[in-house]
Amino acid sequence: MQLVTASLTDRGGRPRNEDSFGDWSSERLYYCVVADGAGGHGGGDTASRLVVDSVLADLRYLTVAELPPTGERLCSALAHANQNIVEEQSRGKGNEKDMRSTAVVLAIDRECATAAWAHCGDTRLYCFRHGEISARTRDHSMVQQMVDAHLLAEEQMRHHPRRNVLYAALGTREPLPIAWVDGTFALRDGDALLICTDGLWEYADDAGIADALAHAATPGAWLDALAQQVRASARAHHDNFTALAVWVGDDAQATRLMPGPAPA
Repeated sequence: MQLVTASLTDRGGRPRNEDSFGDWSSERLYYCVVADGAGGHGGGDTASRLVVDSVLADLRYLTVAELPPTGERLCSALAHANQNIVEEQSRGKGNEKDMRSTAVVLAIDRECATAAWAHCGDTRLYCFRHGEISARTRDHSMVQQMVDAHLLAEEQMRHHPRRNVLYAALGTREPLPIAWVDGTFALRDGDALLICTDGLWEYADDAGIADALAHAATPGAWLDALAQQVRASARAHHDNFTALAVWVGDDAQATRLMPGPAPA
């Protein structure tokens, strides 16, 4: 199974970029992590980098018995990253004592043609199949809870005054409600995966992300189009934004928008 990837990060209208991302690949496995730090100067960027470094280091040494990677195993890696942030908080000064980070970790097993992911907070993962969303993480946020309770429409999330209120982030001593895909997710040629921080999806809605995908020749072109959407509509002093795209298949460009099978 072939993978084509691209990434971007931008500090937006902020004085510093508190997002971090990273990936690692072997002949069989591909891992990537996107993290969005919080805690101000010297805090958020430290927390997000700790998450990325900790998770990638953890997953690089999976045993044969742990393959293919499951969402539950990725959840364990995020929990370990949480412990590392808490330990760093105890040694830190100033804003580092309160630093937090959201995160998504994605693992792809090329041999099994499967993916798994886990997340905490409102950094998101999308999987597009035939141009439509086939999977998406659910934010650990107040507005997501309101949507789930039918108190708020999905399209109103991005503009709600409490949209940045989270009920889960890495860097806490309390039990974490980390969510993960149950088992593994079967990949198909043409699938397109996107991991992005809220600084991107707040200004690029689901329809805009799908439209950019439909007109993109490469994963990099897809991300460039999304960045243009953010810059065109974002408020002054808008948040950092980071995204990582993965296209799946030997000819992902040719198959990613092919129509699915007709209903029986």
